[in-house]
Amino acid sequence: MGKGGTLTAPRGRGHRERKRFYQNVSISQGEGGFEINLDHRKLKTPQAKLFTVPSEALAIAVATEWDSQKDTIKFYTMHLTTLCNTALDNPTQRSKMQLIRAAVKFLETDTVCYRVEEPPALAELQKNEWDPIVAWAEERYNVAIGSSTSILGPNIPASTKDTFVSHLASYNMWALQGIEYIITQLKSLILSMGVIDRHITVEKAVLLSRLEEEYQIQRWGNVEWAHDYDLCELRARAAAGTLFVHLCSESTTVKHKLLQD
Repeated sequence: MGKGGTLTAPRGRGHRERKRFYQNVSISQGEGGFEINLDHRKLKTPQAKLFTVPSEALAIAVATEWDSQKDTIKFYTMHLTTLCNTALDNPTQRSKMQLIRAAVKFLETDTVCYRVEEPPALAELQKNEWDPIVAWAEERYNVAIGSSTSILGPNIPASTKDTFVSHLASYNMWALQGIEYIITQLKSLILSMGVIDRHITVEKAVLLSRLEEEYQIQRWGNVEWAHDYDLCELRARAAAGTLFVHLCSESTTVKHKLLQD
């Protein structure tokens, strides 16, 4: 518990769970945006900043994460809270352009651009499943991307990278934190933009990001519970990141409509 009636969100692996210590969760509007209240105490970030988010819809979503915790608070399930903490504290102290360049750098190792030649069945699966999303991105952003079976990966033109830099620059810092989070989960800028642009669902993006793994599982079998858990976790993180981006970048009208639906 922080000073002056505030509660500080924990950090580090040693604080991934704790007993629920509050009954009611609410939001309130402050000078800097919307705040989260646990009983009558205001939530703070790991760096002890006031936990303030830019939209009411995002505040409601975060409050729902806290309210849905049972007897034990499982912080590792609270992806929106984690993303807000990252946006507020910016622990790596990166600028907007550094975030953008880190995201675009993923193009060089993008999952859907790396192809195999053997076995033929997997090569065919990659072509059938990945070619359409690459073609969509090339048309959507008017760029050349391509794919490669070389260990060095495809040779992405500088003009393509510049186009993605310009596109990502249209997002604010909060949304960019969410975009990078999705890219990190899917190991793909192309799949991430497909989800953010609502071209493909989160479920589809996750399956495409795990195509080789799913192929191996179908062929050799798997430890079913472990596979299902990994799949659900990845979907949850990717979905939270996508929701975070939309709630941080869409207009106030859209946000209020979302609350009413």
